[in-house]
Amino acid sequence: MTDLSMANNTQSMVFDVQAIRRDFPILNQEINGKPLVYLDNGASAQKPQAVLDAMDRYYREMHSNVHRGAHTLGDRATAAFEGARETVRQFLNASSTREIIWTRGTTEAINLVANGLAPRLKAGDEILV
Repeated sequence: MTDLSMANNTQSMVFDVQAIRRDFPILNQEINGKPLVYLDNGASAQKPQAVLDAMDRYYREMHSNVHRGAHTLGDRATAAFEGARETVRQFLNASSTREIIWTRGTTEAINLVANGLAPRLKAGDEILV
């Protein structure tokens, strides 16, 4: 690879940090006179505006038990829940929504794999956590 092609590849990989920061309202503040930088995402990831808007809509319009309520709000919540599963399936290019499993966090997901799935895994299987 020539120096010029490396430079072109590097330029095409550059992203606008300020545009990303604008997506996260919590980052629109300063701490000790400097823009907030939050690096504790393993414990509590900050939410972009699109997620905050979706959460607000959920709590205002459909907050209910998923897969348990036999009423309009339960139906709405279940449809949104399963719609999210389909969105994630498409994003990950999974072949079925049955491949998408929700957990409360990384620790639970890793323990689920280690204690439940590991004995069934074969060479070449892939797990995304």
